[in-house]
Amino acid sequence: MLPPTFARASVTAMHGYTPGEQPGLGVRVVKLNTNELPFPPSPKVIDAIREIDSESLRRYPDPTAASFRAAAAKVLGVQSDMLIAGNGSDDILTIATRTFVPPGGLIASCEPSYSLYPVLSAIQEARHVGVSWNANYTLPIDALLATNADAIYLANPNAPTGTVVPLASIAELAQKFQKLLLVDEAYIDFASPGTSAISLIESHPNIVVSRSLSKGYGLAGLRFGYAAARVNVIHEMMKVKDSYNCDAISILAATAAIEDQAYAQACWARVGEERERVHVSLTRLGFSVIPSQTNFLLATVPSEAVGREVYQGLKQQGILVRFFDKPGLSDKIRITIGSGQENDAVIAGLTALLEKQKAA
Repeated sequence: MLPPTFARASVTAMHGYTPGEQPGLGVRVVKLNTNELPFPPSPKVIDAIREIDSESLRRYPDPTAASFRAAAAKVLGVQSDMLIAGNGSDDILTIATRTFVPPGGLIASCEPSYSLYPVLSAIQEARHVGVSWNANYTLPIDALLATNADAIYLANPNAPTGTVVPLASIAELAQKFQKLLLVDEAYIDFASPGTSAISLIESHPNIVVSRSLSKGYGLAGLRFGYAAARVNVIHEMMKVKDSYNCDAISILAATAAIEDQAYAQACWARVGEERERVHVSLTRLGFSVIPSQTNFLLATVPSEAVGREVYQGLKQQGILVRFFDKPGLSDKIRITIGSGQENDAVIAGLTALLEKQKAA
């Protein structure tokens, strides 16, 4: 398809982000490809949505999501004016890119990581450079610094590997790098305590930490995220966000979700238990599995198998996992941790698939 002649040249030249496959309504599948929480959101979220009044829908929403920021500030132990809300954490990443990366500038990130980062660079008419992880997915500080980037985006825990960079390494990078260090903590709810870079904001003024309610709070269909940073940093980000980037329903629901920490933490604990069980089962089947601090596992298929064929074989059984046809990832599949029943289904499906391949 030919683009219109009046489209921006930078847009026609770029490749957009490719989301995970979303089955149509009514299609029954075991969906373990986009890292949604396998449990419903807190009952308090549903109550809040049911109680919304028509006047709240008639009027514009609070442009700063003040009620959510106040609730989140209590949970995080920060000031509310150190937070900004967004229409999912992707909106937060977009706001940060608009604020801190000039046209023609450069964003650096480790590879493999979140594939939206290069897209955001292209939209901003900036450049992107990927830097390979060191051995065992440790942070390549010197290589990142050598890029002379305007911003470094670090997913921690990382997707699609599920690995975590220690806070000491993040602090070292922030100390040596004078521009924006954005720490993307979309999966932080499933990580070990003491992993979040929010604790570094006080001592490192160039750190912005982005968060999502899609994964840990079961609100992927709602779209709500936020960021934490120094007050003066948030002030600049507020200037470039959309006027009303969070709607009234999402603000109410997100506030109810983050206030119900008991429910959320119980869900995270259950995911952690299932993650370890699936890890053991995959290892027994011959997969090489990277230890994960997220709600997914990245598994290298056994030597006699092929990554794409394993993905397609599961799909034929009605089981969706994520396959990345990229260098370093084409022999792997990423499996979201689902409910116990869903996890049993993917292990059974893989067992049948591998036995069939061996017999062929």
